[in-house]
Amino acid sequence: MTIAFPNRGRSYDASAKHIRFLGHDGMFEIRFFVEIDILTKGPFSAASSERDYLTAFDSLRTRIFDVAERVYASKRKSSIILKLADFR
Repeated sequence: MTIAFPNRGRSYDASAKHIRFLGHDGMFEIRFFVEIDILTKGPFSAASSERDYLTAFDSLRTRIFDVAERVYASKRKSSIILKLADFR
């Protein structure tokens, strides 16, 4: 099976400074976390609020899902934190 992202939901966790979203590998739910640093680069460098971070996530969703799929394929864990280095 491969990872799929049928649920477009995402949420911001201010204390951990990341965006959380879910993927599914068959019947298994995989939790992904995107570090805020990823969302404050380039055109989103002024991002500083929950709304800004979620907007940046939505704009980068395809790229984030591509990276999440690649990282998941190499790690196969139930919880994965996507770091800036994963996007290089």
